Amino acid sequence: QVHLVESGGGSVQAGGSLKLSCAVSGSIPSYCRPGWYRQAAGKERELVSYISIDATTSYLDSVKGRFTISQDKDKKILYLQMNNLKTEDTAVYYCFVCWAQGTPKYWGQGTQVTVHS
Repeated sequence: QVHLVESGGGSVQAGGSLKLSCAVSGSIPSYCRPGWYRQAAGKERELVSYISIDATTSYLDSVKGRFTISQDKDKKILYLQMNNLKTEDTAVYYCFVCWAQGTPKYWGQGTQVTVHS
């Protein structure tokens, strides 16, 4: 069984930074990609960033240059460093492992990120 627990969300002024963490436990298939997605109120889910099997990283266009995904494989923690936050980044952020056909297979409970002007 796979469990993911996010932390690090909060309220920040536009231009500020937050770092999200996600502790992962359980047995994860080797083919699974870890990452983050978000969902703002009344909007569809957005895939924010993920790490591919070959360790390359991918980002949603609107966060490129501002967000950085990383992981500590030994500690099984996934991170998302978010800089120069914008009000449109306000959403609940979820970490996940395994993403296929637009749907995560395992995900956490989410952490709220609110960016105010």
